[in-house]
Amino acid sequence: MNIEITNLTATRCDEDRLTGVAAFALERLGIHPDSELSISIVSQSDIAALNAQWMDENGPTDVLSFPMDELRPNSAALGPGLLGDIVLCPEYAAPQAAAAGHGLQEELELLTVHGVLHLLGFDHRQADESEIMFGKQAEYLKGWRA
Repeated sequence: MNIEITNLTATRCDEDRLTGVAAFALERLGIHPDSELSISIVSQSDIAALNAQWMDENGPTDVLSFPMDELRPNSAALGPGLLGDIVLCPEYAAPQAAAAGHGLQEELELLTVHGVLHLLGFDHRQADESEIMFGKQAEYLKGWRA
């Protein structure tokens, strides 16, 4: 996978681990290994602006996903594609990490997998969709951390 990470904040995180967990999830999802993904790490004000502009939502959030080629799981046979962009906000995610009882790095890894799943068409608006998406999220995190 060609995964580019841009950290536009002063927050230090292990970018190799974020790249690793994204690549792991994408491999399990059957995405062509030459596909491209961009991950940006931004401030609360930056993600709030993106959230307002693209999602019609007010305020910051933890993760946003912007798909490009609308790839779906098990599409490796179609060749490489542009997966899109994942935007993470560590400042927003830090309290979530504390509430969940783990560190910020672990939360950013979780949000990266969450963002990957959204790029590939998974959602959690309906209960049945939520069960599938969060099940895959937990499966990939557990497998990658093993």
